[in-house]
Amino acid sequence: MQVLYLSGANRPGLLTALSAALRDLGLEVSKAIVETDAQNNKIADKFFVTRREGGKVLQDEEVSNIKRVLEVLLRGRSGPVTPRPKFTTVSIQQDENKRELLYTLMDTYRKNDVLSIQESIVNHVEYTLARTRHQFDDFECYQAAAFSLRDRLIEMWNDTQTYFKEQDPKRVYYLSMEFLMGRSLLNTLYNLGIKDQYMEALSELGYDLETIAEQERDAALGNGGLGRLAACFLDSMATLNLPAWGYGIRYSYGMFRQSIVNGFQHEQPDYWLTFGNPWEIERLIVSYPIKFYGHVSVHQEEGRQVFRWNAGEQVTAVAYDNPIPGFKTRNCINLRLWAAKPSREFDLEAFNTGDYVQAILGKQRAETLSSVLYPDDRTYEGKELRLKQQHFFVSATLQDVIRRYKESHPGNWDLLPERVAFQLNDTHPTIAVPELMRILMDENKLGWTLSWQICCKVFAFTNHTVLPEALEKWPVSLMEKLLPRHMQIVYDINWRFLQTVRAKYGDDWERISRMSIIEDGAHGDKFVRMAYLAVAASHTVNGVAAIHSDIIKNTIFKDFADLFPGKFQNKTNGVTQRRWLAFCNPPLRRLITERLGSDEWITDLDQLKGLRAHADDPALQQAWRTVKQQAKQRAAAKIHALTGVKVSPNALFDIQIKRIHEYKRQLLNVLGIIHRYDAIKKMSAEQRSKLVPRVCIIGGKAAPGYEMAKRIIKLICAVGEKINNDADVGDLLKLVFYPDYNVSGAEILIPASELSQHISTAGTEASGTSNMKFQMNGCLIIGTLDGANIEIAEEGGTDNMFIFGAKTEEVARLRAERKTLVVDPRFTHVVEMVRSGYFGWEDYFGPIMDAITTGGDYYLVANDFPGYLEAQVGGG
Repeated sequence: MQVLYLSGANRPGLLTALSAALRDLGLEVSKAIVETDAQNNKIADKFFVTRREGGKVLQDEEVSNIKRVLEVLLRGRSGPVTPRPKFTTVSIQQDENKRELLYTLMDTYRKNDVLSIQESIVNHVEYTLARTRHQFDDFECYQAAAFSLRDRLIEMWNDTQTYFKEQDPKRVYYLSMEFLMGRSLLNTLYNLGIKDQYMEALSELGYDLETIAEQERDAALGNGGLGRLAACFLDSMATLNLPAWGYGIRYSYGMFRQSIVNGFQHEQPDYWLTFGNPWEIERLIVSYPIKFYGHVSVHQEEGRQVFRWNAGEQVTAVAYDNPIPGFKTRNCINLRLWAAKPSREFDLEAFNTGDYVQAILGKQRAETLSSVLYPDDRTYEGKELRLKQQHFFVSATLQDVIRRYKESHPGNWDLLPERVAFQLNDTHPTIAVPELMRILMDENKLGWTLSWQICCKVFAFTNHTVLPEALEKWPVSLMEKLLPRHMQIVYDINWRFLQTVRAKYGDDWERISRMSIIEDGAHGDKFVRMAYLAVAASHTVNGVAAIHSDIIKNTIFKDFADLFPGKFQNKTNGVTQRRWLAFCNPPLRRLITERLGSDEWITDLDQLKGLRAHADDPALQQAWRTVKQQAKQRAAAKIHALTGVKVSPNALFDIQIKRIHEYKRQLLNVLGIIHRYDAIKKMSAEQRSKLVPRVCIIGGKAAPGYEMAKRIIKLICAVGEKINNDADVGDLLKLVFYPDYNVSGAEILIPASELSQHISTAGTEASGTSNMKFQMNGCLIIGTLDGANIEIAEEGGTDNMFIFGAKTEEVARLRAERKTLVVDPRFTHVVEMVRSGYFGWEDYFGPIMDAITTGGDYYLVANDFPGYLEAQVGGG
């Protein structure tokens, strides 16, 4: 063994580089003594080394070579390195020398040059996947690339969390049952600014980045706009360097996979976790007990009444962390998802006595909790599972947050509202209100008054609906059975709240009944109005579009707005321009950046106003058309691959992609397509020559139990089959139903769109966000004055939008007058075409036609049909 003495100026990464160099020289380091003079930034290290094959390093030539390599390293090394921040918080590591050593061992971030990336990928192939680096397929390459990226995210994540712990800011916790994240690989590469390096690194290894990215399954932990909004919020909070976390459920099966068989929707489980999720970090040491059922007992402790919940069932919530990077920042926040596990793996006593089924039943019951997104709640069992899911993730979240707060502020409850903020994304997490009260009172011995004061300062509530029937309610009988302590607390909250109402309005029993959190049903049943509970407990309540916020203040929450006028405000939904423009449409990103002279618009979207100065430039217009054509060619190829239908990229792309629902009026769209088809059939050759060819694309999923929506999907497919196989029409008109629409599908279709449809009945769409995504990709909108359409029209000008239809204030009157409406003959004709069997399946489509004729036409399809056709003329 020989000793190498090294001294010189210290810098980030030096110790790691020296150790690696010695290994490369064939030397084994058996011991190292690291001495750092932090004040003068000097090192004086000793390395005890031997040859790898044994023996001393004796030859002068070897010694000279070692000396030359080490001198080069001490002087400086090639390749960019970024030092990691140095934290001094004693709680990290009390021993200063050990803290210094631990920092020195990992004092730089991983390098992002091509060679370092390749080494990282190949290391994960060999050591994480246990595959040979000489042979691995596209999926294994994706996994290894994802793990290599996760390494970089973990560095940033750890430093971000340590920084926030050191700074102790107020943290926001975003609680949502849905997080529609989509794919992570390309999004992470773009956010970290290393997409080109990874593309080159993979190319040299013999792999194509675009092909590798297609191996990733969408993380479809959401149903639509609600979950996608939550995902966009996380991206934006990370980019803005906010101390924020998201909390939700790690569903074993995401939103179902949709297949279209003979025009009918079939639902299949989305096994998105079958091959693991390389982005997540399992935190087995972060787990909490979650209680259900049982009874509540009352005890006296230290002269005060104490409630004890004696649970009848208990499961364990285990944390899975998903790092969320920001754009052009090292801030990396967290999405913590909870998975349900049994409190014990199985009943050993039952197993040993031969009752194998009973031994595993508890395990299965526990894991069912986090299995499926939105179980069907038409049955009592379905309702029970939904409420269990909500309490499961909320209880785990609150226990986690309170634990974190107590570690930093032991015994100081007054500071809690200054350090913690909970944002409730719709009514689903509202059970957090009584759960926090329970934790504060029963587990931490706070009194009611202080606990309620804290609750009213930490909760804010986002409402996402305008429909009274859509406001979540739970039977009191169910809550008393499942969450007996919470039901007691809800009763107490309601009693005190109604005293506030009486103090303001006196014995106005009709108003008191309307505002009560406990609703008396028509048949003697009682229900807990979760939205009312959220409003009563939150310091702020917001709608998600200007018109939506006005509607809820004048309808579903009018009494509350009168009582708490300062509590209600508007926060129009938004989307991140990073994923929905810069990342999903790189050619347009390059064009915009070139014209604006910088890419600062990616974090400051207002800078897009600078394009107005270039709007009339023929060169820009031609470049814009070229970009759009490239996107249409890509979408056409995807459509052909999925459906077998060939569409012309030279046609106008008219797209409506969103959840299938009667209020979103995909039915109005398909009836308009039938009218267009019928008109083309009757045109002369000269008239057809003047027509703009059109490709109509509709995509979206119907809830498994929503029969009418499923019939509408079948109608779309039947009309499409008729049109697409009509040689007489050819490429003048095509209708395609895009199957299994998801985030990745949207990233292909939205850049290709030229006309998009947002045609909900006025007053029914809370906001909508797909309209924003289409608009920022250079697409015109045909739509009603509903949701965020109104604000988009105000911002972009009504001359840039094709507006039609009844206004919100007219809807109630038009519904009342619907029976006496003189229906447009074009509407009658297309309805009769469907009824007559022109597209087949006339009996199956009968209920759809009945709903918009003799059934009352609640969503005013007939009323808006003439205006819709006129708007379509303006749209092409």
